[in-house]
Amino acid sequence: MEEISPVTQEVRAVVRVVNPRGLHARPCHALVTAALGHASSVRVRCGPREVDGRSILSLMTLGASAGEELEFRAVGADASELVRTLVALVEGGFSELD
Repeated sequence: MEEISPVTQEVRAVVRVVNPRGLHARPCHALVTAALGHASSVRVRCGPREVDGRSILSLMTLGASAGEELEFRAVGADASELVRTLVALVEGGFSELD
């Protein structure tokens, strides 16, 4: 029997960090939790550095501060949904906005 694999797509989005403390442990945990809830892989770029979006330690090495841009690049069947979720977390300030 032939197995048909799902259509693989790549989706990218750029978003500016709006929470005052940037990417510290709690926002990184929120991003990883969201990423692990999807089948697609995700890479996150900040400036010249790019890391695995499913690794909290890797995300923390980005050192992204408020005002810096993050680029999400997801690949997989649910890449679009994953990127939308991650962008919403960042735009919402990880619930750290007053």
